[in-house]
Amino acid sequence: MRKLFMAALFIACTASFAFSQTAGGSDYHKYDFGALYSHDRVDTGFSDPNQNFLQNREGFNGVEGFAKFNFSRYLGAVGDYSFHRKTFDDTFGTTAVSTRVTLNTLMGGVEVKDNNTETKVKPFARGLVGFQHATADVTGVTGFNTHETGFSAAIGGGVDFRINHSLDVRAIQFDYNPTRLGGETQNNFRFGVGLIFH
Repeated sequence: MRKLFMAALFIACTASFAFSQTAGGSDYHKYDFGALYSHDRVDTGFSDPNQNFLQNREGFNGVEGFAKFNFSRYLGAVGDYSFHRKTFDDTFGTTAVSTRVTLNTLMGGVEVKDNNTETKVKPFARGLVGFQHATADVTGVTGFNTHETGFSAAIGGGVDFRINHSLDVRAIQFDYNPTRLGGETQNNFRFGVGLIFH
């Protein structure tokens, strides 16, 4: 009962906040669309006692796109998709082996940011949950590939700068991006820069 009451209180407060923003005549963007370059520092799962927490990672380059609907000047709902890929080359005996790992991640959640059309500097915070589909295609070993789908989340933020009424620059976006694949948790970190269209 307590949880139900707290949820109802949260919804009531959020609704009144959104109404006050609209009733006050605030001019804010209703929709945002983002296109970003994204770099994902992926937890490899390899443990080395001589390395620290941040060194057990591989860098995956990719892209990220999102769409956001703003309920009010400060609160919006986000749908986010990212694609990252890296190829690992190795040799086993006389056999050259190449493994191409691809990560497709789809998440949704909320973002808090000042969406006023005249705001020039816009720090933001966001939280997302969803899933990640990882595939590994191996050449040099006949018929070997694998794939898995698991939980994914992103908790982070950054800052946007207004260019004009229709365009912002996302100067930096940083997310802690934990995933759950193969029965283990991967502690990943994502960095992004790009453009936001209104």
